[in-house]
Amino acid sequence: MSTTTPLRIIAMIPARYEASRFPGKLMQDLEGKTVITRTYEAAIKTNLFQEVFVVTDSEAIFDEIISNGGKAIMSKKTHECGSDRIAEAVENMDVDVVVNVQGDEPFIEKESLAELLAVFENEDADQIDLVSLKTALETEEDIQNPNHVKVITNRNDYALYFSRSPIPYLRNKEAKITYYKHIGIYAFRKEALLDFYHLPMLGLEDAEKLEQLRYLEYGKNIKMVETNLKTIGIDTPEDLEKARTFLKKN
Repeated sequence: MSTTTPLRIIAMIPARYEASRFPGKLMQDLEGKTVITRTYEAAIKTNLFQEVFVVTDSEAIFDEIISNGGKAIMSKKTHECGSDRIAEAVENMDVDVVVNVQGDEPFIEKESLAELLAVFENEDADQIDLVSLKTALETEEDIQNPNHVKVITNRNDYALYFSRSPIPYLRNKEAKITYYKHIGIYAFRKEALLDFYHLPMLGLEDAEKLEQLRYLEYGKNIKMVETNLKTIGIDTPEDLEKARTFLKKN
């Protein structure tokens, strides 16, 4: 009788200090704790990972995590995106699957992450290079918002394209279409992540500034899992105020 060796799964939280739209946002106070500390603690609380690390270019963020009893890694290089930063950190680690938890998503919860990881046990698991989440967009304002990245998939839920623009374009106004927001939480096979790290950026990624397009441009398979998770990603000072209000109410 054969046995299957359990996958070794870790979480990595890329944490860049100089975010373009809201510099220093990860060190902002969120009801008594910094944004990055709340995200780290939320990832630990899921109990889904053998280890959780913050990987950062910032001594302030590194010191913040270490001083609160967490695990952090200083990036050796300057990176264009979070996947590159993570890949550098895990290159010599003994892991099978790496989950990229965004540093500005302090309200991640176990259910959606468990659904993400369960895909690696499905029949098509061998075809999957990475998995990510999508959730339905409900308002025209959200559909048109370039900060909400949209994703379209084929009938088997593999990603066809990601864009800051609304996709698809409704030439037929009667078509029954649900628009989906991409939630930037990924589970990578380590090999796919390292391939990404060593491949140059191509035109689509450069145009949209969406790192997930590099995977598609090089023929990787991205499986999308639909979730009802309504995240409060902190991209702007207004988002931070929404997050503070949410915590006060909950």
